[in-house]
Amino acid sequence: MVKIPIGFFLTILLITLSSCKKNDTPGEELSKTSIESLTINGQSIANGGKTNDLSLAKPIEITIYFSNPIDINQWDAGKLFITGTDADNYEISGGDSNKQLILKINREALKSWWSYQLAIISGKNLGINLDKDFNCTLLTGVDSIPKFPVISDEELLTLVQQQTFKYFWDFGHSVSGMARERSSSGDVVTTGGTGFGIMAMIVAVERGFISRTQALERIQTIVTFLETQCTKYHGAFSHWINGQTGKTVPFSTYDDGGDLVETAFLMQGLLTAREYFRSEDAAEIKLKTDITKLWEGVEWDWYRNNNENVLYWHWSPNYDWKMNMKINGWNEALIVYVLAAASPTHSISKDVYEQGWARNGAMGNGKKFYDYFLPLGPDYGGPLFFSHYSFLGLNPDGLIDPYADYWEQTVNHALINYRYCIANPKQYSGYSADCWGLTASDGNNGYNAFSPTNDQGVIAPTAALSSMPYTPKESMQALRFFYYIMGDRLWKQYGFLDSFNFSERWVDSDYLAIDQGPIIVMIENYRTQLIWNLFMQSDEIKSGTAKLGFEAGTKVFQHADDAD
Repeated sequence: MVKIPIGFFLTILLITLSSCKKNDTPGEELSKTSIESLTINGQSIANGGKTNDLSLAKPIEITIYFSNPIDINQWDAGKLFITGTDADNYEISGGDSNKQLILKINREALKSWWSYQLAIISGKNLGINLDKDFNCTLLTGVDSIPKFPVISDEELLTLVQQQTFKYFWDFGHSVSGMARERSSSGDVVTTGGTGFGIMAMIVAVERGFISRTQALERIQTIVTFLETQCTKYHGAFSHWINGQTGKTVPFSTYDDGGDLVETAFLMQGLLTAREYFRSEDAAEIKLKTDITKLWEGVEWDWYRNNNENVLYWHWSPNYDWKMNMKINGWNEALIVYVLAAASPTHSISKDVYEQGWARNGAMGNGKKFYDYFLPLGPDYGGPLFFSHYSFLGLNPDGLIDPYADYWEQTVNHALINYRYCIANPKQYSGYSADCWGLTASDGNNGYNAFSPTNDQGVIAPTAALSSMPYTPKESMQALRFFYYIMGDRLWKQYGFLDSFNFSERWVDSDYLAIDQGPIIVMIENYRTQLIWNLFMQSDEIKSGTAKLGFEAGTKVFQHADDAD
């Protein structure tokens, strides 16, 4: 018998075991591979990046170049996929080299205006050993199919006013009748937003949404609540109020007293109502009398803080003048000085306007932006509510003083905002001539005063729609887009939701009174000048504007239809 040396036997055994180990873990010998480039419909995307809006008019095509040859027959759908889609909707093929992979996704498998994640997991796949994960975001664009039947522009304007008005009618507090601060605010009602809502009720009567009696009764409920239930601070009201009890709801730690700006927005609405309900009917006479009592009770001059030639925004019985916020121009608060000058009981002098509001001319700007001259305020005009809140009742058309032609100011402010969104220097998704408007609104990171100098990608429908008197063509174009194209996401029970961010695929879930009201009122001012005419016909307002040196004449600035 032939004896086999034990060393030979062990050598054979080791070779066999080594071979078995290799067969049990195939691919271990593969060299590491990296992704050299990735494009999606021609857009080059880095790891962690995102696409611009992708059209769904054709399939989405993803092209990937690897550093080593691949085998498409070894594709693992669990390691290269798009979240929210099924592998049955993918078509895998090789490209013009053995290092290229082409992945096509059936466009019908994707939703419009949606965010998807492309995930490529590291490890063994496609006959290679990928060195690290690759992830990126695919953003699909909106489709151009109208979400609702197309109607005339006039019908659309009426529909928007009517649907938006439901916010004030349905969300008017059951006890106070005042406007809830937002659709989710419970008992918290807003002073300024209530003023806007009162003007909206007058529009609603004229448009036939509610009867004159219904509006009269609701406004009387509000006025009675303000007079008998609410705490007053030298005639002024707080920013927020508990609609059940009338007690002040602090807006911030030290802001727990009178807010003169919010009070001015309220009085603007109440004086408009006083001009509207002018019949000799007993109920209308009572409403006028009660409004006059509230109006004449506001101690505008007391808010000069020991006779300084400026008005202060806040006063608190607990913290006195600690907020220390002077009402200086240029911003949304011009109406405060107009009303303070117009007051028959607590008026201010022109010096307070000149030195406090106008700052002896320091509120001026005087520069051009996108070829539009801006008389006042910060560069690019600031958020668009600067040109809305004071001018719901105060008509800028023909309003001129030594500092500005206010029609030029408001029109050019809106056009600058519009042109900024078209230029889109930060390259946010969605900005265009159809989709524009930066103002104070909710945002995906919280409430903020958005503007060209504080642009975070958030568009608020109120910005463009409340600019309708200033930019009718541009605002109407935006309205069509918001309603017909984005309407399945934006248009709900009480009109347009407050805001959205295209880049983040975020849409707000709330409505805000101070954003809803200007939409209704300013669309009506564009259509009939109803609220402008009512407010400006007040003898006291005429007296106040004259006292401050305003002249009312034919506007010297005409909107340019060829703005773009």
